[in-house]
Amino acid sequence: MFKKDSTAEEDNFWISYADLMAGLLFVFILLIGAIISKSIILKSDLHTQKDTLSTLSKALKEKERSLNNLNDTLLKSKVIIDEQSSYINENKALLSQKDSEISDSKALLSNKALEIEAHTVLLSEQEKLLTQKEAQLEKDKRIIEAKDTSLAHNERILKLKIEDIAKLNQMLLASKNREVKLNNKIVIVQRVLSKNKTKLAQSKQAEAKNTKQLKDYEGKVIILSNQLTNASKTAKLQDEKLLEILNAVDEKKTKYDKLLSNLQSQKAKIKSLTGIKLRVVAALKSALGDKIDIDKKTGSLRLASNILFDSGYAKLKPEAKIELKKAFEDYIGTLVENREIKPHLDKIIIEGHTDSDGPYIYNLNLSQKRALAVMEYLLTLDFTKKHNIRPLMIASGRAYLDLISSNGREDKEASRRIEIKFRLKNEEAMNEIEKVLDAD
Repeated sequence: MFKKDSTAEEDNFWISYADLMAGLLFVFILLIGAIISKSIILKSDLHTQKDTLSTLSKALKEKERSLNNLNDTLLKSKVIIDEQSSYINENKALLSQKDSEISDSKALLSNKALEIEAHTVLLSEQEKLLTQKEAQLEKDKRIIEAKDTSLAHNERILKLKIEDIAKLNQMLLASKNREVKLNNKIVIVQRVLSKNKTKLAQSKQAEAKNTKQLKDYEGKVIILSNQLTNASKTAKLQDEKLLEILNAVDEKKTKYDKLLSNLQSQKAKIKSLTGIKLRVVAALKSALGDKIDIDKKTGSLRLASNILFDSGYAKLKPEAKIELKKAFEDYIGTLVENREIKPHLDKIIIEGHTDSDGPYIYNLNLSQKRALAVMEYLLTLDFTKKHNIRPLMIASGRAYLDLISSNGREDKEASRRIEIKFRLKNEEAMNEIEKVLDAD
């Protein structure tokens, strides 16, 4: 009995053991599956991270290149900043000197402001006069245009009349040809009549027959004579009509010639006004010759800055004032002492010019100060007061906007200059009128 129980327990043990092993095997299989799935997930994550790392590596390399470029740019900028700082340090001393000059100039400018207000009132009056003159010019222009229209109309009428004359000439020629033909027929008829008369004298038997033929021929002669008379009357009427047309054409031609003469005289008058600047430049060249450097086109007076000023300064050299005074009096004297030129003067402009070295604002400030310094000195001259030139004078700085070139390159020495130039009244309007007159 005990042996049987022992066998049953042993069987239960192995069954339990087998169940345990089966459970452990299932757990082991699940564990291996989990490990495999985990490894697959990790591999995909690793590939993703590897791609991300390669992308980040490329981005880092590009950023590294950008940083290198920025470093190069910073180094260049540092060099430029060092150069500019040295330039600024050099100019600090100059600016400190200029500050004192500016404070002096402020007081002077306040005085100039009062003068400018007075000049503004004068300019408003001059602008009114200019507007009136422009209105008059516009009115003259309309009159000329109306005359041009009338002339064109008269030319068309004249052409039509000439065509009518040609037609009448053709008709007259045709009527004369008809008259010649009729005369030839009459001569033929007369010859026939003479022959018939001879035959009548020789043969009385054919008298009746010849008399009848003679009457027929006489009737034809009368008809031809009447036709010739009518043709002569028609030709006479055509001659009278032609004479009337010729008289009308002569009258129109006389009016046309008169209008054309008036137009030419007005055109010559306008040309004389628009050519005033050329005459002024010619007068300056004739009066001054080669003594002073004058621009051939504009007639402006050029003075080198290195003669008038020290480098970088706007204070006139004492020794330069004598030469400036002489050049100004010779140049402006030619303008104001000429009775034909002075009434047309609008402004006398003093311009400062520099070369292209240095910043634009610095050069503009320097050119303005130099132009103002020259103007202030010229206003102190007795010559300026005597001819009342002060209302005409203005000063401006141009920096390096109007450089002078030589062989395609900037001529720095020639570009650093002071120019004294003149402007005429209605100069722009006269230039436009001259363009219209010169147009084909």
